[in-house]
Amino acid sequence: MKHIVLAIICSFSMLGMSQSENVTTQLYDSYDNFKETSIGKRRIKRADIQPLIDTYTANKKFKVATVGKSIGGKDLSLISIGTGDTNVFLWSQMHGDEPTATQAIFDILKFFDSADFKVEKEAILANLTVHFLPMLNPDGAELFQRRNLLGIDINRDALQLQSPESKTLKRVRDSLDADFGFNLHDQSTYYNAERTDKPATISYLAPAYNYEKDINETRGNAMKIIVFMNDILQKYAPGQVGRYNDDFEPRAFGDNIQKWGTSTILIESGGYAEDIEKQEIRKLNYVSILSAIYTIAKQNYIGISIDEYEKIPENDRKLFDLKIVNANYELMGNMYVLDLGINQIEVDIADHNSFWYSSRILDQGDLSTYYGYETLDASAYSIKQAKAYPKTLSTIEEVKALDFKQLLKQGVGYVRMVPIPGKHINSPFPVHLIGPKYKIPEFVLEPGINPTFFLEKEGTIEYAVINGFLVNLGNKNVSVPNAMIYK
Repeated sequence: MKHIVLAIICSFSMLGMSQSENVTTQLYDSYDNFKETSIGKRRIKRADIQPLIDTYTANKKFKVATVGKSIGGKDLSLISIGTGDTNVFLWSQMHGDEPTATQAIFDILKFFDSADFKVEKEAILANLTVHFLPMLNPDGAELFQRRNLLGIDINRDALQLQSPESKTLKRVRDSLDADFGFNLHDQSTYYNAERTDKPATISYLAPAYNYEKDINETRGNAMKIIVFMNDILQKYAPGQVGRYNDDFEPRAFGDNIQKWGTSTILIESGGYAEDIEKQEIRKLNYVSILSAIYTIAKQNYIGISIDEYEKIPENDRKLFDLKIVNANYELMGNMYVLDLGINQIEVDIADHNSFWYSSRILDQGDLSTYYGYETLDASAYSIKQAKAYPKTLSTIEEVKALDFKQLLKQGVGYVRMVPIPGKHINSPFPVHLIGPKYKIPEFVLEPGINPTFFLEKEGTIEYAVINGFLVNLGNKNVSVPNAMIYK
């Protein structure tokens, strides 16, 4: 009889999984109908989401409450919907520079406010009450920095509760006695799925609640939800899912919330090729989180095996923005072969609304166990130093009139100006701008320098690397997001 019951449960579970897959496909295909377009870039602030919160405050479908304030006095809002007995709690941006899931939360709220997916929403809202606490660290978001104004990492303040943001998170979790929790973050774009060249676009963790890493029902349920979400993402980002190391961190909120009895799922949004503003990753968050909420409502996760959780590749950190392999490099009369790992590093503009790039060589030598978002085999090429344009120019208009493709083909990577325009903090051209007294340093490749050089084959320059961006001089147009200014 037990075998018959188990078979029936598994059959219903498989049926439920099939239904969830259909819903997932529909969610993905219809996403543009629900994307909250008013917050389309990463550097969002509390002021950007306040009009949206005001809209939901006035909407009778939702319950909105101010549940705390940040150190800087900004409101912390909880937005709730549903009438079910099972409480699902999602919080985002406890690190101020990790906004992807905050955007996805407002996409999900727009979904709940729509007239579409009526049957699925009824199933969710009758069985669950879903609570959203977006942007837990609004002061950090204002400065686009990880920590709060106290200078602490909120995610390491679960024991001391030194900051008001931490106290709010603990108080809300306790008041809800949440059954499921989604701890929503961004991670470095340089994480990859272990032993692959695939970026860890999304990484998961069912945090341990003790040093022994025991698995009780609470943590086991979190693992089942992660297995379910991983299956979804494999359809849209195959091989691009990672799993965090589950060593117990006694100060962390995720580990403690798991310990306090909430099945906690950590979601980290990483990198995706040609998705600088993480809008495709935002979409994947929307689809996978909503699908998970639906499977919680339908209880389809119950029959999922947690054995699949350990099969998700662990996170590794072996990605570069640009990897150049087997380049020939002359030093002190000898020729060497080097791999170069280059990262295009963002520098915040003063208002924290945008950024520019100041790239660096991160590593060089044998990088055969590393990968790149972009990779060039330079085995037929020699590295050549960039030189300065022979004339000194006096206006931006004169620089703009230059034929940059021809300059790069001639090995020119610097243009001297007198004076350097004061309002510019970087060069908007595919060459560096240098001041009248700036001396181009002796060319020695080493980690930490700005990657600017040329790749020559049989006497012809075919590629330029300007501020860490690879330019194929065989293409019709040449451009880089920005170069540098050296005064």
